[in-house]
Amino acid sequence: MRELLGGDPGELLALDAYWADFEQRFWKTGPPGFWKLERQQTFQEPNDESWQAFAGGRWQDSLRILEARRPEFEDYYRRIADSGFATRRVRVVQEPLTPYLQWELHVLRLRHVYGGLTRVVGPDRIAGAEMDGPLPEIYTLGTDVMYEAVYDANGVLEAARRWRDPAVVAGCQEFIGSLYHDGEPLDEYFARAVAPLEPPHLD
Repeated sequence: MRELLGGDPGELLALDAYWADFEQRFWKTGPPGFWKLERQQTFQEPNDESWQAFAGGRWQDSLRILEARRPEFEDYYRRIADSGFATRRVRVVQEPLTPYLQWELHVLRLRHVYGGLTRVVGPDRIAGAEMDGPLPEIYTLGTDVMYEAVYDANGVLEAARRWRDPAVVAGCQEFIGSLYHDGEPLDEYFARAVAPLEPPHLD
């Protein structure tokens, strides 16, 4: 993975600066759209009501809250389509699923339904790219910018890195695209491996 960055460490952005920058750029995303790679198996999302219910051991409440967000997801992805681009995500999934990932795959399934298309790959597919450590959580907006989400030790987003070198952005987008091409569509994976699961057990 490091060779795709060409030795460029990126620019570290504080959280507020990152959100402002991302929001300004996201809705101007052009071809080839938004591409995201998710690698970590556990995060914390304390600002998400459904995650709060999940983390509090209220699994059915968590799913109910998610279901109520269908109109929100539908409007969001319609706005993206009207803006002239699409979003694609690669989710690396290790089995057995962590409790967090079981919850997140329910979120991604709803996104997938309304246009936030996701494909799943296993860790074997990325082993060759992880000789120097786990892949970063990266996402590209068109050909102009790429971000890496930076998390603290508890899996809470604390900052981001930004790259604006078109060669770096294009190379990483091609890498994500190759994984996406090889991945299993999320709806198929979900039906096979997630839907039959019992509610997750939190430690």
